Amino acid sequence: MARPLRILYAGAFYHVTARGNEKKTIFKHDADYEKFLSYMEAVVERYGAVIHAYCLMDNHYHVVIQTPRANLSEVMKYLNGSYTTYINTKRQRVMGIMGVRS
Repeated sequence: MARPLRILYAGAFYHVTARGNEKKTIFKHDADYEKFLSYMEAVVERYGAVIHAYCLMDNHYHVVIQTPRANLSEVMKYLNGSYTTYINTKRQRVMGIMGVRS
């Protein structure tokens, strides 16, 4: 079952978490953590988000984020999408038939 939609409004605070598929590792090397942090810096600059706290574990992360522009969807799409593209490129993962990663 999908989670309920988040209520979005200017200035809202959110605790956001995301994890790897099948709880697999998403941060294998120090460079992976550094790249993710660079994407977090970018959401501050591009989207005006305020990151109050974060915790990066090997297979998931937590972020406490404030969105003065009521744009959490755009922030998370950029953050997760950019990092996923980075990891898939680094690990040379490609799309197969029907969008299934191989």
